[in-house]
This record gives sequence, structure tokens and C-alpha cells, in this order.
Amino acid sequence: MALLRRWYDGLRRHSLRLTKYGIVGIVGFVADVGGFNLLRFAGGHGPLYDMPLAAKAISTGMGVVVAWLGHRYWTFRENRRFAVHREFVVFVVVSLIGLGISLAPLAVSHYALDLRSPLADNISANIIGLGLGTAFRYWAMHTRVFTEVRPTPPATSSLPAADAAVR
Repeated sequence: MALLRRWYDGLRRHSLRLTKYGIVGIVGFVADVGGFNLLRFAGGHGPLYDMPLAAKAISTGMGVVVAWLGHRYWTFRENRRFAVHREFVVFVVVSLIGLGISLAPLAVSHYALDLRSPLADNISANIIGLGLGTAFRYWAMHTRVFTEVRPTPPATSSLPAADAAVR
């Protein structure tokens, strides 16, 4: 029971950050999927119509950059690193590991267990895989990527300097 209580308290403490994390993730997903479709199909035949892998690589890169910017300047703004380039590299590595984690259940289900129906693929990829990958990425962003604690600025008073000195 104590373990469940600690888990619930942690979830409650992180609820605002988890909400922001989810919103940024959705925006990054839209950038990825939207970018892919624009590159492939804008105007019927987009600039990369005949190169779907190149289109997906570029759109995934766009999604990663959008997610990094959102997390850096909104979700984890109080913990972003001063070394921007290092933070971005760690973010990309964490994103790639998360991708591997999210692909693993699909690979096991589809190839090892020979469960190849659309339902099985969607459950393993978009429920189990996405859930595990997202949980890992959130943990890693919180503990490995955005880890510097920025000093909080001193509280400013709305009183004029002379009045503040009297108090």
C-alpha cells in the first residue's frame, strides 16, 4: 500500500509537467506526420514523393526539433542546460532509445509471435510500445536531459526603492 501511495503522490507532483509533456509530444507528432505528408503529397506529388524514407527521416528530424524546443522552453524550462548543444545531443540519444523501446513490442509480436493482424500490430506498437517508450522518454528527460537547476531570480517588490528600504 505504501508503494502505491508513493506512486500516486509522485504522479500528483508531476501532473502539470506530464500534461505539458503530453501537449509537446502531440505537437511534435503533428510536425512529424504533417511534415511527412507535405514532403510526400503536397500538391499531389510533393518534393519527396518518390523518396518516402528520406521524407520520413526529414519529418522525424523536424518532430524531434519541435519536441526539444517545446520541452526546453516550456515543459522543463527551469531545468534546461546552459550547454545547449550537449542538451540537444542527449535529447536525440534519449529519443532514439525511446524509439527502440517503442519498436521492440511490435518486433516481438509481429516477427517472434507471428501475430500479424492490424489489431495485433496496433496494440503492440501504439499501446504497449508507445506507452513504454513514452514512459522511458519522460523519465530520461527528467533525470538525464533537463537536469540543471537554474537559480530563481530574487523576488521583486512593487514598492518604490525608498518605500522598500523603510520596510
